[in-house]
Amino acid sequence: MSEIRPIHPDFEYFLELKPITLGALYKALRNYVLSIYPDSNELFYHTHALTSVYAITPKLGSGFIHIPIYNKHLNLGFNKGNLLDDSDNLLQGTGKLIRHIPIEKVEDFKNKKVEKLINKAVAFSLSDVELDNYKTKQSISKIKMAK
Repeated sequence: MSEIRPIHPDFEYFLELKPITLGALYKALRNYVLSIYPDSNELFYHTHALTSVYAITPKLGSGFIHIPIYNKHLNLGFNKGNLLDDSDNLLQGTGKLIRHIPIEKVEDFKNKKVEKLINKAVAFSLSDVELDNYKTKQSISKIKMAK
């Protein structure tokens, strides 16, 4: 599968430790998100889950989507999902802000309903952020690699 842009090597290292089917599903979902909003900055984390965050600026607070990869599954997370109009009732969760769509196969995300929701998340974040002097399309690792 051809990638829209390279995955940061720190993240790729840990992604390769996941089951190959989960890694392939992650890459397809990542490419889908980046195809919808190619100016996204990517922030890469390795905490309780291996996670990539897609943000308007290089700051976590401007994130609109995230993809946490667990040991056996992954989600398409919406950072301010409870504030979005989810007229198709796609989002799950009960947290203060975050909602998600469980992803088990490509068909779970590659459709017009999810695309519409991602676009709503992008529009919400764009309306909530000052864009002056921010770079786009950056890959930023927040992963602490062992020396």
